[in-house]
Amino acid sequence: MFMEEMQAPLEALLFVRGEPVTAVQLREILQVDEESLAELLALYAKTLEERGSGLMLHRVAGGFQLVTRPECHAYVQKLAEVQDRKLTTPTLETLSIVAFKQPITKQEIEHIRGVRVERALQKLLEMELIEEVGRKPVLGRPILYGTTDVFLKCFGLNALSDLPALPALEEVAEEGDVQLELLAADGEAQIEEEESPEALTEDGAERAEEIDDALHTEENID
Repeated sequence: MFMEEMQAPLEALLFVRGEPVTAVQLREILQVDEESLAELLALYAKTLEERGSGLMLHRVAGGFQLVTRPECHAYVQKLAEVQDRKLTTPTLETLSIVAFKQPITKQEIEHIRGVRVERALQKLLEMELIEEVGRKPVLGRPILYGTTDVFLKCFGLNALSDLPALPALEEVAEEGDVQLELLAADGEAQIEEEESPEALTEDGAERAEEIDDALHTEENID
């Protein structure tokens, strides 16, 4: 009976927050232990499914969040003002390299891609998909870059360990366009980057599609 009654305050917390709530925060607020919280979360997730709710409980970025079910996404899009924007191949490739090789310096990214990456890095920093995570202890102490919690939320990942296995970057598949879907603070939106004049090697263009497929294995549709 206790667990049944606790579903309501749990739902209220997740709804009001709108962002992932950590297990520690939930335990403190609901005043339950770790085992009880796990039982409560499992029961609530089952309740949502059994009543055919348009929402589902999703573990992401180290916490728990209410998200819309994939089958309801088309309806949500009609309500939200969605701006269709694209992330260019050079910028996506740079993001992919940071995600799988972090922490990594600009020079190391450029060595992998074979082109300069200032514009791509700046765009990713503005979008808060990557951040400075320190300095490499070598001559010049270059900045090290890594991904952020925003990156995890955008791709529906709970932790970096959830990233799908990726073949060596030198192993290419096929060339294609790419698109990144992001969640805006006050609604659903997709983030755009204007066409970049950065040169892209033939290998770079081909491997971007493979990286994009790997990154989109687990999408967060919110």
